[in-house]
Amino acid sequence: MLNLHMPTPTDLQLEMKTRVTRNKAYLAAVGIEYSMFEPTITGLKKSILDATRPVRSHFESENFHFYDKQGQGDDFKEIKTAYFVTVNSVEPSRVSLYRPKSKKGDPRMWFRNLNGFAQPFDQIAIVVFNDELYLLNFSHIELESLAAESAAAAFITQYTGSKNSIADELLQKLREIAKAPIKVAVVGDTAVGMAIELALNIAANSSKQPDYKGIELKGGRSHKNRSNLFAQVAEWDISPCKSSADILDKYGYPRGDDFKLYCTISTQRMNPQGLQFFYDEPSDYLIEKDRDGKSVAIWPGKVLRDRLVEKHAETFWIQAKSTTIDGVEYFDLISVTHTKRPLVSQLLPMIQSGMITMDHLIKRKGGNKPTVSEKGPLFKINKRDLSFLFPEPKTYSLKD
Repeated sequence: MLNLHMPTPTDLQLEMKTRVTRNKAYLAAVGIEYSMFEPTITGLKKSILDATRPVRSHFESENFHFYDKQGQGDDFKEIKTAYFVTVNSVEPSRVSLYRPKSKKGDPRMWFRNLNGFAQPFDQIAIVVFNDELYLLNFSHIELESLAAESAAAAFITQYTGSKNSIADELLQKLREIAKAPIKVAVVGDTAVGMAIELALNIAANSSKQPDYKGIELKGGRSHKNRSNLFAQVAEWDISPCKSSADILDKYGYPRGDDFKLYCTISTQRMNPQGLQFFYDEPSDYLIEKDRDGKSVAIWPGKVLRDRLVEKHAETFWIQAKSTTIDGVEYFDLISVTHTKRPLVSQLLPMIQSGMITMDHLIKRKGGNKPTVSEKGPLFKINKRDLSFLFPEPKTYSLKD
């Protein structure tokens, strides 16, 4: 008799894809930076893995390894410690990082005994911690349902605990300050932040660096499906079009007295203006092309990653209530919302998958002296996908 409930290969494939997606969201929620690789049949057989651009960018951002500074051949091979993290154990391994003499010396890596940890086409996550690599097989583990005593859960707790120590220190200081109202130091939009900095003995300065050991302090708080991540123009020196005006002239359209190019660019499909994104992994270039395949504008991946970090640093958003005592304004600190820096290693993969898109907002107004204005290019993300890029914000009462 046919078992109607027996899973088909398609069902199992969908189940695995769903599991991988959940695991990605989980690591993002707890603020663990990671990159992904997928071993092939040939790769497992020959003990060769390509160190893809997302993996290399991840290693560089964590100061773990820099392939572009590595020579070719065995004399320059580096061996470092790695671990296979499963539900029940953390098994030691070694990772070889090298560039072969053959061909162009494409970056390679290999993990000893990987064949016992992964099957062809499994989705493997790499986490860098204390200058060592930890691998989790997203295809065969459920991070959301880990028991607290499991080996994988213990690793995650160890990682997040070390990363949260400064935030815990700042939170404790704010709770001490919040025991009594703090006096206003200046008037205006920066009043809350300045009063808090003064209470924390942070010297006033005009630096763009974060306020407290890498954490930005903000005394404020603020709907559409897509949210702005950041604005970033192309690298004009390496782009065929040398300005937003050039792009407008070639691909814009008339709207009344104005000439515009208001459109969304994605890797997934060509838009009505014939424009589409392509990611060239070897060069780490995000390239905008037209319907004839001609390049329009180029964004180096490093520029985009740096812009994301600059725009979304780790931040304490502090809610304060204004109160007046003897005719003088004070702030009563109520709560703080902690947002961590985004997972920069996921930016380009998310652009590749179409989860992050870009909007051109270029316009030349009509009139005797027409000028071109550009409100972007705005890189945007659907709010439902924020959890894949940003750790989940946590809000703490300062009155506990």
